[in-house]
Amino acid sequence: MLAFLAGLFLLVLSVPLALRGADLDGPSPVPQLLAFLPWFLVPAWLALLAAAFARRPVLLVWAVAVLGATGWYLQPYGDDAPSGAKDRPSKVRFRVLTANLEFGGATPALLDTLRRERPQIVSVQECDHTCAKALRSRGIREAYPHRLITGGDGADGSALLSVYPLRSEREVPGRLSMPGAVADVHGRSVRIQVAHPMPPELRGLATWRRELGALRAYAERRGDLPTIMAGDFNSSQDHAAFRAILDTGMHDAARMLGQSRTPTWPSLTAPPLGAQIDHILLSEPLVPVDGRFLDYPGTDHRAFLADIKLF
Repeated sequence: MLAFLAGLFLLVLSVPLALRGADLDGPSPVPQLLAFLPWFLVPAWLALLAAAFARRPVLLVWAVAVLGATGWYLQPYGDDAPSGAKDRPSKVRFRVLTANLEFGGATPALLDTLRRERPQIVSVQECDHTCAKALRSRGIREAYPHRLITGGDGADGSALLSVYPLRSEREVPGRLSMPGAVADVHGRSVRIQVAHPMPPELRGLATWRRELGALRAYAERRGDLPTIMAGDFNSSQDHAAFRAILDTGMHDAARMLGQSRTPTWPSLTAPPLGAQIDHILLSEPLVPVDGRFLDYPGTDHRAFLADIKLF
């Protein structure tokens, strides 16, 4: 019985690990499993113990291989922040917030953050009609005179708020609204894109891949302008479709701050258990110098707030 359980655990883990090594996301349920790759260590250790008690050398070697592969992939993907970036002088520094409100349920928490933390650029996902109305209120209009509020109700709605002037750009195509704009940040043009592709549903992987591909295409054609992509990417560094976006030269702010494995979803179990699927991606010459995750009641996501320097 122990040998059977060990073999079953190892087989379930080996398939997504093999596809991870091949730089593929694979069919369902592999992408869903890959989102929680760090937690492969738990069943892998259990399989190792079961194989040891069952005295099965082949299973022992297999378990060690699975543990080794998992440990290898736990390494952060992407670049560290440039050495000394925090101390280098920069004329432009601003704060970026991304928050998924889960059908607008965390709107009060978002408004509190806007008043308390004063981020200059805000990417909001799942902004329903109540959320949109709140963001058009007098106080928010005065604090953020430049805004794009797009989409419909529920998960479809998105918003981009800015203290800087915005020039709207064509939306990245997707089932959920993903507006984008060029901001005039102290005389420097900066591209800003809200990210919210569909999640990798068991029967909806094609849409998930297509919309992450559209975000990659946006990153590829960004030109020479500094670019920020912020939102709920519904993917982690263990998904090939997300790594493809990073491979265009975008950098994950959390990774650069040493927080690449801090979970943002589901908030009910994060940060002890979950996946980091909410990201702020930056192109050069943008560099994060500080950042933290915020817990919002009313949503299943954690928000991410980052201080950015533009060199």
